[in-house]
Amino acid sequence: MGRMRLSIRSLVFVALVSPACASQMPLAPKAIALNDEGARAFAADDLERAEAEIALALEYNPRFTEAWVNLGLVEMRLGRVEKARHHFRKAIELNPDLPAPFHGMGLLEERVGDLEHAEKSYRAALKVDPGFGPARVNLGRMLYARRDYDGAREQFLRLTEVAPNVVEGWTGLVESLLKLRREHDADETLDRAREKLGERPQLVLLVARRLLRQGDGGAAIAVLEPLTRGDDGGMRAAAYAWIAVARASRGEIDEARAAAKTALELDPQNQVARYATSVRTNL
Repeated sequence: MGRMRLSIRSLVFVALVSPACASQMPLAPKAIALNDEGARAFAADDLERAEAEIALALEYNPRFTEAWVNLGLVEMRLGRVEKARHHFRKAIELNPDLPAPFHGMGLLEERVGDLEHAEKSYRAALKVDPGFGPARVNLGRMLYARRDYDGAREQFLRLTEVAPNVVEGWTGLVESLLKLRREHDADETLDRAREKLGERPQLVLLVARRLLRQGDGGAAIAVLEPLTRGDDGGMRAAAYAWIAVARASRGEIDEARAAAKTALELDPQNQVARYATSVRTNL
């Protein structure tokens, strides 16, 4: 169970910190520029500046739907739940034909633990635009989390069809197929993803896991080691965690212990590293 949770958690993270949307609306150039600056500040985690820029954009045009969504994302990041809810509702009221306001509301509802309404909001976003990737990722993840693996498989499969360059669709589909014990289909899906997207780190991680399933811990370690030198701390933690599993499978207890320790230093919540230490008590 712990082995699969990491990749799905990464989908959550990736969904929850997606950059605020930059506008393409035919509005006053100054409003658009301010909103875009706010979106960039949000991506850089400069929330005070993001809030000021986006609020000013709304002064130029109070009917600027994307700016309301972006301001809601900022308020949500700041923990101001009611303000964020107001902004998402305002955006939905202004333009119910855009998916982003519904998706923002879903993020907020999930953040406060209202999973039923979060799912409804994600589905509402997809009803407006079936190709809206973030909502599809989150819906698939939620279904996976409640062990509706076939439902998750369906959502991730649809994502690979409407947005084939979104890696989370492919990784979520592989994860779901593995849970359904359809390993052959999972392997074929992984190979198709690599043909289309190349050796993305998320896919390399799945390749290493396949090698572990096949009992080739040495090859898995060789595949994982380059990932430990990347800039993404979460991916580095994942790589070290699976190296710990691979080392343990080879009886290399000291090396497994060191890899698990590094993984947990990078990500104290890393489920794979915890799994490795729980099944190998001498780690």
